Amino acid sequence: MEARGPVQGAQVVGRVARLLRLVGAKSSGAPTARLVRESGLTRPTVHRLLSSLAAEGLLDQDPRTGNWVLGTEMFVLGSAAAARFPFEDLARPSLRRLAEQSGESAFYSVRRGAETVCLLREEGSFPVRSFVLREGVRFPLGVASAGTAILAFLPDEEGDGFLDRWEEHAGDFAAGHTEQTVRRQLEETRLRGYSVNPGLVLEGSWGMGAAVFDPHGSPVAAVSLTGIEPRFRPERQEFLGRLLMEEAHRISTRLERGTG
Repeated sequence: MEARGPVQGAQVVGRVARLLRLVGAKSSGAPTARLVRESGLTRPTVHRLLSSLAAEGLLDQDPRTGNWVLGTEMFVLGSAAAARFPFEDLARPSLRRLAEQSGESAFYSVRRGAETVCLLREEGSFPVRSFVLREGVRFPLGVASAGTAILAFLPDEEGDGFLDRWEEHAGDFAAGHTEQTVRRQLEETRLRGYSVNPGLVLEGSWGMGAAVFDPHGSPVAAVSLTGIEPRFRPERQEFLGRLLMEEAHRISTRLERGTG
């Protein structure tokens, strides 16, 4: 029993983390049925965990929709954590410049293991926008423009580890992002210095991204732009790519200097 205790405890933590991520994936939250389906847990287990999280203030249930949404304690914890991760100071100026100069929506995403997580967004002036990406959205590395920009510049051995099990890694995105397509995109990204996502996540919604590097030369984040297809035609891509690489370089330089 003593040997099993830590394993069981770790399992509970993993399940709780999975549910919190699923709830936080959309601002409108998620219904219980979807949480059961996407978590792979039984309905009684999901209900028990959701009720416990709600009792601690980490989740609430929207009285209008019945969806589970993040609670006030999550905001308190996030505010405390923000002091350790001053992404606003680090990346917000770059996002504002990108949005102002391009007219598109600009984003800052960081790598977390096998995923990218969008942390910041700055809306552009162009009235028609793509809503594929927003704060809290996660994609597997190699999916969408930020994930492609990061995966392209990982060491070969690490990158191949994802590509060699691509369908498992990409999950539901594997159909639109075949291994052959992704390998081609990665090679093009290395040649250009920036990635282009031609509507692979959602038809008509395009994106471009450039990797941000830490002081050791590892890609740890990316800046990206998203919008509708006519705004990302070939004659404009070079201009947008240059903007992205300039701002990615600025952020990388701040990381190297230890500022932000």
